[in-house]
Amino acid sequence: MQFHIALEDPAKPDVIALLEAGDAYGASLYPAESNHFLPLDALRAPNVRFVVARDGQGTAVATGAIALSDGFAELKRMWVVPEARGKGISKAILADLEARVLDAGHSVLRLETGIDSHEAMALYERKGFVRRGPFGDYREDPLSVFMEKQLGAAAETA
Repeated sequence: MQFHIALEDPAKPDVIALLEAGDAYGASLYPAESNHFLPLDALRAPNVRFVVARDGQGTAVATGAIALSDGFAELKRMWVVPEARGKGISKAILADLEARVLDAGHSVLRLETGIDSHEAMALYERKGFVRRGPFGDYREDPLSVFMEKQLGAAAETA
């Protein structure tokens, strides 16, 4: 499958549909208090880089974002439509976002995912993320898994 990843406005109707599909999937697995989605207005904030993967026909098939904070970036809104999974899109989005983290001058990428998101956790572990405790505004949650990855020169010295 051919695809292209680029920064986009998350308020495009086809992108909103992807975000809603990801929200619905998360809601099917976890209670509301264990879903930590960034809402649309937050995805448009100056500290957020939001990317969309589009297939060869221009159809939006995946999303991902980073939210830049003091000292680290957080991976948010990773979602690939089921029919496009297994084609390397999530790996490509993750690589794109990691490069954006480094370009922003950060070397730590963190994330929160759910305990039943087995495919996502497997990807993150394959890509060098390690488990850690809650960070930022997160609190302990038996349904959450927190992970972190050192990027660039920080990864080489870790």
